[in-house]
Amino acid sequence: MKTEPKTKIFLVDDDALLLKSMQLEFLEHEQFIVETFATGELCIENLSSKPDVIVLDYHLDGIDKHAMNGIETLDKVKAFNANIPVIMLSSQDKIDVAVNCMHHKAFDYVVKSETAFMRLQKIIATILQYQKMEKELSWYMERM
Repeated sequence: MKTEPKTKIFLVDDDALLLKSMQLEFLEHEQFIVETFATGELCIENLSSKPDVIVLDYHLDGIDKHAMNGIETLDKVKAFNANIPVIMLSSQDKIDVAVNCMHHKAFDYVVKSETAFMRLQKIIATILQYQKMEKELSWYMERM
């Protein structure tokens, strides 16, 4: 029986409690490998380990007021590899913030709430399904 490879998720948030909570939630599901980072800078430094998905906080200035914010981090991720899907996470329930994230090529935007983890799971499942379809299509196109 062929087992599916595990999905590597980067979680980036300056809220240590939320970060640990999300990490534990994802680790309850055996299909994930989770790496956590408290700053955008640390995330960028580790992109060479090839995350499949990044969940990125919009504000990242809780530890260091001069730290790179979520949008700056998103832009650097996309410059490194435009194909890495990034889901922005924020406590701000404002349409202009969500639209700004999408303009910077975020895959989706999730408001921090009691349902955020369920939404993240669904979005990641969608991303993985889309990536699988792309691989299959590419495989078929190579054979034509």
